[in-house]
This record gives sequence, C-alpha cells and structure tokens, in this order.
Amino acid sequence: MLEYIKGDVAEITPAYMVVDCNGIGYMLNISLNTYTALQNQRNVKVFVYEAIREDAYVLYGFSDKIEREMFMLLISVSGVGPNTARMILSSLSADDLQAVIASGNVNQLKLVKGIGAKTAQRIIVDLKDKIKSGNNTLLVQLEGSSETFDEAVAALVMLGFPRPAVQKAVGKLLKDKPLMKVEDAIKMALKIL
Repeated sequence: MLEYIKGDVAEITPAYMVVDCNGIGYMLNISLNTYTALQNQRNVKVFVYEAIREDAYVLYGFSDKIEREMFMLLISVSGVGPNTARMILSSLSADDLQAVIASGNVNQLKLVKGIGAKTAQRIIVDLKDKIKSGNNTLLVQLEGSSETFDEAVAALVMLGFPRPAVQKAVGKLLKDKPLMKVEDAIKMALKIL
C-alpha cells in the first residue's frame, strides 16, 4: 500500500502528474484542484490511492488527505468510478463537495459533467451520514482509531476484497465499537464480507 509519494515534479498537466522519486517516475491521475495546488511546486508530497484491477494498475494523486478521503467515499457509491470521482473533485473542492452533500443540493452536483439526477441523488443519500454537516469536516466512517481503520482495510484489500466494500464494513464495525482491536475488526469484517 502506498500512502504518499514524495519527490520532484517531473511533469504536471491538469489531468496527471509524474513525480520523480529517487529515479523512478510515478504517474498519478490528478484532479484540477490538486493541479492548482501543486502546479508551481518543485518538490511535492502527493497522497495516493491505488486502483488495482486485472488489466491495470492506476495511481490517483491528491494534494491532501481530505481530498483523497472524499475520493474514496465517492467511489464507494454504486455507479461512481474513479474517473467520475476525479471529475467531481475537479469541479468542486473537497470542502464544497462536503457542503453540497450535507445540504442535499442535488442541482449543484448535476452541474458536474457526466453526473445525472439519479447519480447525484445516490451520492447524497449514500454519503450524507458519513459527512458532518456542522463544521464540514469528514467523518470518514469512523469515530475511533483511524489507525485501526487503515490497518484493517489494508489487510482485507490485500486478501482480495474490494476497497469500497471493505471500507463500508470496517467503518460500520468501528462506528459501533470504536476501540476495537485491528485483529477483531478484520475477523468480524470477514464474516460480513
């Protein structure tokens, strides 16, 4: 699991960037918001999401953890893939997207290219409970230890389970029992999955 890549910007466009890390160039798909945040920087730390499929190994890069968490929440919604999530995060900042979801503003989401009324409604319904509306900070599906969440999700993804399903299961378990040990979270999640 890659958490982040730190290195020099070898190339950057509005759609992707290449980060040179000790002589290895990592190509990361990015949103316009990440492009704006990193375009004038020489040395960067980019947070990563790995999409591993049978036919491809694709990296998505984010200028901060909040944007990555929003991306991960978006792709957990049925019918929203990585490219659609990246399009949404190119149109709205992570804070704006949280506000749109918390307020249930379907019309604002429909303004994003490729997002219809049904998809916009599904995003709002699926994610509204996972976003705090008070101060627009991510709940990120857990109120206990994020380290437990991260380790349990990483272990289950390594076992071959899809990340969105794993995040949902582990998030639900930790919401009910925030102080659960990693081993217990994995065992209980295996029963759900």
